[in-house]
Amino acid sequence: MIAVELRLMLTRWRTWVSIALLAGLPTVVAVFLAVSDVAPRPGTGPAFLSAVLENGALYPAAALAIVLPLFLPVAVAVVAGEAIAGEAQAGTLRYLLIRPVGRTRLLVAKLVSVVAYTLLAVLAVSVTAYVVGTQLFGSGPLPSVSGTELSSTAATVRTVLAVLYVGWSMLGVAAVALFLSTVTDSPLAAALGAVALLVTSGVLVGLEASASVQPYLPTRYWLAFVDLFRDPVLTRDLLRGTALQGVYVVVFLGAAWANLMTKDVTS
Repeated sequence: MIAVELRLMLTRWRTWVSIALLAGLPTVVAVFLAVSDVAPRPGTGPAFLSAVLENGALYPAAALAIVLPLFLPVAVAVVAGEAIAGEAQAGTLRYLLIRPVGRTRLLVAKLVSVVAYTLLAVLAVSVTAYVVGTQLFGSGPLPSVSGTELSSTAATVRTVLAVLYVGWSMLGVAAVALFLSTVTDSPLAAALGAVALLVTSGVLVGLEASASVQPYLPTRYWLAFVDLFRDPVLTRDLLRGTALQGVYVVVFLGAAWANLMTKDVTS
């Protein structure tokens, strides 16, 4: 069943349209930077964007920072929100469960498909950004945020870790949307519910009065991947972000499983 779900995900036009849009946004930004030859001042705009004119090898990290606050989580929420609710809305969920397919197996298959989409989207953004960045701005030794130069091996490893960290962060979004997908028969409602949680989290992260709850908000450590490009690497926020997303994944996937096991499926 996992193979079936993966095949369905890979053959749906909306999968590739959404990935193309995600990869296209940083591409458009890169073209404007190359044409104008004007980058944001240091400390303004998405992370690393102020330095890409001097080294296009930094653009994958900048591209992730561009899509991470809104576009990437929305895409993941839409795909995960459709997983179960989409079947219910189409009237196929009941027939899926009539077949000798356990509910746990169905949920696992949907989860694997969502994870594959998430990693594919993050990888597509990173690879496209690297190609576009190096072609438009050239490449050279990758500087760290601390000002030192990173070897090509270190730069590659840190970029791969950044991709994995962003992908892991998006699994928290997927878990929330997947849980909501088991609660409602509307894919749109499930996706909007997950997005509403993330928007609320983003507002509270920037609000001084909510400092006491900020360490527990899902978006709090999303941009901690920037610390991978420091020399030495600062691991505090990276570890906290990894652990926090792990809690969200476990809690909401557990809730999704419990709800699906007890759900009265009529559609």
